[in-house]
Amino acid sequence: MKLPNGYGSISKLPGNRRRPYMVRKIVGTDDDGRPIYKIIGYTATREEGLALLAKYNGNPWNIDAGDVKLSDLFAQWAQDNPHKLSDSNLRALKSAYKYLVPLQNMQYRTIRAYQMQQTIDRCNQGPSTQAKIKNLWRHLDRFALEMDVPIKGHAALLSAAPAESTTSRVPFTDDEINMIWDDVDAPWADTVLIMLYSGWRIGELLTLKKEDINMMDQTMKGGIKTTAGKNRFVPIHPRILPLIEKRMEEPGEYLIGINGGKCTQTPYRRRWAILMDRWGMQHTPHECRHTFRTRLDAVGANQRCCDLLMGHASKDVGNRVYNHKTLADLKKAIGLLP
Repeated sequence: MKLPNGYGSISKLPGNRRRPYMVRKIVGTDDDGRPIYKIIGYTATREEGLALLAKYNGNPWNIDAGDVKLSDLFAQWAQDNPHKLSDSNLRALKSAYKYLVPLQNMQYRTIRAYQMQQTIDRCNQGPSTQAKIKNLWRHLDRFALEMDVPIKGHAALLSAAPAESTTSRVPFTDDEINMIWDDVDAPWADTVLIMLYSGWRIGELLTLKKEDINMMDQTMKGGIKTTAGKNRFVPIHPRILPLIEKRMEEPGEYLIGINGGKCTQTPYRRRWAILMDRWGMQHTPHECRHTFRTRLDAVGANQRCCDLLMGHASKDVGNRVYNHKTLADLKKAIGLLP
């Protein structure tokens, strides 16, 4: 009986052997185009070989879990876990995998703690990226345990640079904001002002679709990070309304896009750097969010409204449970910004 292409093969080896039937499968080709075989196992009869081959094709993890490579483990984890993580968290973890690539062909069980740590120490990135790499290793260790891959729990030993203190954030000054308004026609300057008057995180702003903008109610709906932050409504401040209207007239489904398509953080940050150099400033996009909250506090905006606009869960139980604010309240709070 001929087996299907790609299914594997069973060959009887010569000589007097207890298990003469070799079960194998082609897993690639060498530089000369010759097949590279993976030996699945040896059996006493052809029937046992067929059963082993069927079991392997049904779930190879059960047979050679100890031989699973990092790349295979990551691919299986990415396939099985999307429903367990938020979209933003899953994207961040998948992005962090590029720093693990030098180890991708190693059997996962053979990767040592120091090798995991090196992917963090040698990434040449800040605390945020280091934390994502560390987090990915923890997810992979946990998933390996679920899949019966023998591990030693090295991920629990990893360390990353401490997160930057929030006190290191420097809000924009009134003079700096006025400078940006004076140069509002500069390419992408409008996006800085939109964040300054809305409090969106950079990732939230770039995922806003035009369908999320209600020009009649003058609101934006978005948020990607926390339960309190998702699907929140942020009124459009009158000062940035013309900027939003202009963006709505451009082609594409996203409010902030490039050539009609989605703008991701990497090309946006390049444009941000050009603007900072143009204006002689050294701010980060996230400092727009800090500026927004600082200015709300300065004008005495309602605390609960501030939390709702920022997408924060109120720490005060009374505010969190009983203080219901309407869209009119949010518009009143955001309208206090000068």
